[in-house]
Amino acid sequence: MAYKILVADDEAEIRDVLRLYLEKDGYEVVEAADGMEALEVCKRAKPDLVILDIMMPGIDGYRVLRNVRENSNIPVIMLSAKNSDSDKILGLDLGADDYIVKPFVPLEAVARVNSNIRRFYTLGAGIGQSQNGGELVVGALRLDLEACLLYRDNQPIELTSVEFKIMKLFMENPGKVFTKQQLFEQGWEESYMLSDNNVMVCISKLRTKLDHDGREYITTIRGLGYRLEKNNI
Repeated sequence: MAYKILVADDEAEIRDVLRLYLEKDGYEVVEAADGMEALEVCKRAKPDLVILDIMMPGIDGYRVLRNVRENSNIPVIMLSAKNSDSDKILGLDLGADDYIVKPFVPLEAVARVNSNIRRFYTLGAGIGQSQNGGELVVGALRLDLEACLLYRDNQPIELTSVEFKIMKLFMENPGKVFTKQQLFEQGWEESYMLSDNNVMVCISKLRTKLDHDGREYITTIRGLGYRLEKNNI
């Protein structure tokens, strides 16, 4: 069965181009021309991935993303003419998995869709090598590799695909320090750029979700990177 992609953009030409290239790559495509329609299509069609323009009439892409993240952790790729770091960081901080800047090369967009689909929907690979038949357990944290859910004290915590990949790396190696480059290449499966702030944003989001009752789960090791504190959990 083909993966279903929602393309939400108020420019018909962009929707048409993305539909053409994505369907050539074997995807099923559904469309939305504004934020309200994007929310309606998400509920009705249940896409496997969303390409979401930021500047849309009525409800902008950021508000749509917030709503999507209340109900799902499917991959979301933000699409925008804005190229500033603050815009990218805001989208990533709200739960986006990737960011494409207009104008873009259609084949690059398809490659990013392929990467996010592969990353998100093959996360259960290698389960036989994991602890407890599909789970990783470190103290009060339990990572369900089949449901792609993290539990703290048996309370579920929704993760994006990137957050899942990074938590999987941490929980497979509690107490080990990982550099920004290692975390980026694990989470995004791309070559690391020295100026990239994605890792810091992702770690900040994970801390917001994880830290509880004065316990700090992920520690910054100055000049080196980050580690999961197995003794604090």
